[in-house]
Amino acid sequence: MTLHAPTAREAAEYFAGKLAFTTGPFELDGMLKRNEPLNIVDVRLPSDFRTGHIPGAINLPKGKWHTVSGIDPSKRTVVYCYNQTCHLAAEAAIEFASRGIAAVEMEGGFDTWTKYGLAVEA
Repeated sequence: MTLHAPTAREAAEYFAGKLAFTTGPFELDGMLKRNEPLNIVDVRLPSDFRTGHIPGAINLPKGKWHTVSGIDPSKRTVVYCYNQTCHLAAEAAIEFASRGIAAVEMEGGFDTWTKYGLAVEA
């Protein structure tokens, strides 16, 4: 198998798409500190959410995504789950998009958020 060497155009398209649909913990922290209008959606289990979550987040676990309850479509929506290998946030973003709400995924999930000592509320 030969590794495909992307062209500069392909690389630019890929990374532009990645930036359009993801954010990082430090970027989200900055958005919070600037009081930007956000929906922060934690898709982890309610028991994990109660233990700690990103300030201002709402808990919308799998099985409730179809309700889009608590999501204001006029605000930017950021979803997160457990960690870098968890796909729940991406799955939720697909469901939200099918209901007319565009979302971006916070890479690294709650594990990365806490790893860097960012604010947590319980």
